[in-house]
Amino acid sequence: QVQLVESGGGLVQAGGSLRLSCVASRSILSADKMGWYRQVPGKQRELVAELRSSGSAGTADSVKGRFTISRDYAKNAVCLQMNNLKPEDTAVYYCNYASTILGTYWGQGIQVTVSS
Repeated sequence: QVQLVESGGGLVQAGGSLRLSCVASRSILSADKMGWYRQVPGKQRELVAELRSSGSAGTADSVKGRFTISRDYAKNAVCLQMNNLKPEDTAVYYCNYASTILGTYWGQGIQVTVSS
């Protein structure tokens, strides 16, 4: 079992920045992938950015150049730095932990609202 606790969401004006943090209850070294997804009402949850155990990363085209994902092994945390936010970035953001051994886990979700 892995618990994920997210923090850092909130309300920001367009062009502003937020930093999301996700702390896992166990070592993130056990994860094959960790990442951030987002969802708006009526739409499917979509991948924003992820880090793989191989060291590679993936980022959605819609956030490239604005969002950066990083990890802190000492804190068992994955962070998402979001710059130049746009109203269309408004969503509930979810942290994801995926392991072929332990399974897949989701955080409770955190609201990000960008006003125009």
